[in-house]
Amino acid sequence: MFTPSYIALHQTGELAERAEALAGLSRPCRLCPHGCAVERTPEKLGVCGSGHQVRVSGAFAHFGEEPPLVGRLGSGTIFFCGCNLRCCFCQNWDISHGTDRGHALSDEQLARLMLELQLAGCHNINLVTPTHYVHGIVAALELAAGQGLSLPLVYNCGGYESPEVLGLLEGVVDIYMPDAKFFDDGAAAGFVSAADYGTRAREAIAEMHRQVGVLQCTPDGIAHRGLLIRHLVMPGSLAGTRAWAHWIAASLSPDSYVNIMDQYRPCHRASDHPEINRRPAPEEYRQAVEEARAAGLSGRGFLNER
Repeated sequence: MFTPSYIALHQTGELAERAEALAGLSRPCRLCPHGCAVERTPEKLGVCGSGHQVRVSGAFAHFGEEPPLVGRLGSGTIFFCGCNLRCCFCQNWDISHGTDRGHALSDEQLARLMLELQLAGCHNINLVTPTHYVHGIVAALELAAGQGLSLPLVYNCGGYESPEVLGLLEGVVDIYMPDAKFFDDGAAAGFVSAADYGTRAREAIAEMHRQVGVLQCTPDGIAHRGLLIRHLVMPGSLAGTRAWAHWIAASLSPDSYVNIMDQYRPCHRASDHPEINRRPAPEEYRQAVEEARAAGLSGRGFLNER
């Protein structure tokens, strides 16, 4: 039987201390590399477009995630409102770019939601876009752990993370699932609200790998610990697939689980940018997979090959 990392921290009282430390970083807010130092309120929002209280747009057993997360019974996914990247091509822009979306939840309500997903039989608790609410999430996790939560915790993020916050999440998060969006800072600058995205994402992903290593699964294929990287192929190789693949293989592990995704389509304000106002051609996607293999990646997680 797998025991999530946070159980031991809860039993020693350290999980509550981590929640307190994260609360301190949230006021004024220094939870992500933006370091906007805003005293977030419903009227005063951070760069993420969010106030201080956790807002959730939905939660359910999700069957559209990667197979090691979904299994037979689904990934217990909680979708948080707001985002610290606010990509101009975001497919979930109505959730992540709105300022009054979803429902405000207390720590107790969020803990209850986690426990309900466990009761429904989900294989994990999958936190989607958690970065700007991590103070409330860990406080809720402390409550839920005390009431019997025992599922692996998945940190499903955009990759733009603070090393200090990731340090406080060591032993709390079982599975990190970051995006690896743009390798070059210059390429990212025109499309996300982080001109240093590539540099910061590499620092963050390296720290995640140090904490949890490559993805580990049970004999029946269900993930319980490790790193799962998502890389979205963009038109014109803008995301830098070749560079990402070489970096992951050399700096992390050739056996890293990397989902090379072909789901990109122009959404939200992508039409304002001619270079991304189209889907990648099938040949562009096949080239991205070939580049990843040539870089030395094992192919673990290449789910969308055509």
